[in-house]
Amino acid sequence: MSASHPVDVFDLGPEHEQVVFANDPGTGLKAVIAIHSTALGPALGGTRFHPYASTADAVADVLNLSRGMSYKAALAGLDLGGGKAVIIGDPRTAKSEPLLRAYGRHVQSLGGRYYTACDVGTNSSDMDVIARECSYVTGRTVAHGGAGDSSVLTAYGVFQGMRAAATVAWGGPSLEGRTVGVAGVGKVGHHLVRHLVEAGASVVVTDVDPAAVELVRSELPAVRVVESAEALVAGGLDVYAPCALGGALTDEVVEVLSARIVCGAANNQLAHPGIEKMLEERGILYAPDYCVNAGGLIQVADELEGFSFERAQQRAAAIFDTTLMVFELAASEGVPPAIAADRLAERRMREVSRLRGMWVPTR
Repeated sequence: MSASHPVDVFDLGPEHEQVVFANDPGTGLKAVIAIHSTALGPALGGTRFHPYASTADAVADVLNLSRGMSYKAALAGLDLGGGKAVIIGDPRTAKSEPLLRAYGRHVQSLGGRYYTACDVGTNSSDMDVIARECSYVTGRTVAHGGAGDSSVLTAYGVFQGMRAAATVAWGGPSLEGRTVGVAGVGKVGHHLVRHLVEAGASVVVTDVDPAAVELVRSELPAVRVVESAEALVAGGLDVYAPCALGGALTDEVVEVLSARIVCGAANNQLAHPGIEKMLEERGILYAPDYCVNAGGLIQVADELEGFSFERAQQRAAAIFDTTLMVFELAASEGVPPAIAADRLAERRMREVSRLRGMWVPTR
């Protein structure tokens, strides 16, 4: 960015309704809140706390993530739009009560157009602190009437999506005897492994954090461990479940992947446009990430009605049917599932937006 080559901020996120830069020098808060769409209702999306190398990197991430939340909420059938926030800094050293409360005041200033929740670098206890200054917070602790750890239903939804993919690939939802490789066994991956083991699958895992691997192995000793994601994808798998960072499906990974199905919890798994076609050409059935990982969003959204785990779990179970719907549309229209999922989400946003337009708080 320079005086001779100024950047037009409207070119940064041309689809977005609103992008807010939040600054509080007293606490060190530097945050960006992006509201992609409120066609279906107020925007909901987590707050990511991360030491971005630059403000430009933070903006790029929040724009991409908030757009993804619009599609995730629409495909999940929720009356919510898509938003996201990022706080720039290392949460291990920069996070503090004053900073979180200052951030809460900025969210409050949006008057309910954006609801925040947990994401990478934040947790339910942080949401309780933010809520001391803000009415538009979900994903709070159980002690404060919240939904608690949203990774529980995120993993459950991915498991349901995987069963739907198995139905298409092998004629039935059972994963018994199938070899499933899980890359990333943090909170979501850990819960997913448990579902798979209980379903009779043979599970192979990897993670950059040795402690996460040991925790899984101590609880589920039948799980096998490999040293890296590269070793995992090169092995003989029936299902590959990326559950760590985005961009896991690169050209190199797709070229060597033996799995018949890819279905995981990670966001933005396709490294670049065109990967979805490569997967299809290789006969690999891809369950779109934002379709199958919507269980966490469903869980925190349910909190806005007064949280019921049973109700939220029933809604997350519907990810099985939604995933099948995506595969059916993909087959009928001759497109990869990733494009079919986008079409379904865009259709719902377009049809409802004709009735509502942009969501604004009521007096």
